[in-house]
Amino acid sequence: MISRRRIERRGDGARLRLPKEERQLLRELVANLEARLTDETGDDDLRRLFPPAYDTAPDDEAEYRRLQRGELVDGHRQALRVVESTIERDQLTGEELDAWLKALNELRLVLGTGLDITEESYMRWPDPRDPDARERALYLYLSALQEEAVAAASRGRFS
Repeated sequence: MISRRRIERRGDGARLRLPKEERQLLRELVANLEARLTDETGDDDLRRLFPPAYDTAPDDEAEYRRLQRGELVDGHRQALRVVESTIERDQLTGEELDAWLKALNELRLVLGTGLDITEESYMRWPDPRDPDARERALYLYLSALQEEAVAAASRGRFS
């Protein structure tokens, strides 16, 4: 059986070949992350979306967060909303594909942070008995989808 890419380069954009179950899954993941972005209680899994600017200067870091957090959240939400608004389409523009790349990366970062993914555990296939097996499989799925999106976005840009 020949495997077809779910995301492939098409003209100036990309073609999406996602089964309806995967579209629904992505819709749910995007909605979940968007809801979590509104919660400012310090969700530890979100920390990679808001990396520190000043590791050794807590006052400067607090001021940076006060000034920039809203802008960073808006940028994350914008990418998530593009996925949300285009999830049922079969064709993406180049700009929409870039937003998909950003959103897929954000979803992976949050999931990977929660799972404490490391270089050693990155590609390890989940043991079905592991309580985190579903999330690990989801992480691998998002990684594969992101890889296809990167390949689709790269073709034509560097040729």
